[in-house]
Amino acid sequence: MKRTKRAALAALAAAAALALNPAGAVEADGYRFDDTLKLGNAELVANGAGIRSKFGKRYAMALYLPAKTGDAQAALAAKGAKRIAITLIKAVDGDTFAGAVSKGIDNNSGEAEKAALKERVRQLADTVVALGEIKAGSSIVFDWLPERGTVLTINGQQKGREIAGEDFYAALLKVWLGDDPVQGDLKRSLLGKAG
Repeated sequence: MKRTKRAALAALAAAAALALNPAGAVEADGYRFDDTLKLGNAELVANGAGIRSKFGKRYAMALYLPAKTGDAQAALAAKGAKRIAITLIKAVDGDTFAGAVSKGIDNNSGEAEKAALKERVRQLADTVVALGEIKAGSSIVFDWLPERGTVLTINGQQKGREIAGEDFYAALLKVWLGDDPVQGDLKRSLLGKAG
């Protein structure tokens, strides 16, 4: 009888755990992201997920790469398609978001890189500023597609033109994975490391 009860409790606990984090999803503070996805012809895996907190929780995000890595340099150097997926927890003005991304790129780039990236950073900033307010719950996705460039989609709709150059996408990734990331524990989470 006791063994049956224990088995039933174990099964119940396993079912509860599955309900909290179903197979096929990674989670950051209750926000779920697929653990794998297809981007173009590439199969990507969720490398890690975390929460951006500044004066409260701002957004949840996941990093998708061709293969998992706990090393920031390896993530930045990974060849092929990549994805940054963000779910806004709080609404953000396009101007504020563009400014934060531009500052993050600036903080993680040398002078020669800044000069090479300047026009493309402006292109992205202009596109994001033009969006006005981006509502809470919105999905913001930055994809790197080698045949097209960096593609920004908001709630499934492409915004602006593709941005050329793998160097630009690497600079974008450095906002979160660079030597001066926007948030250290978020960097660790995106690299699949605990807080």
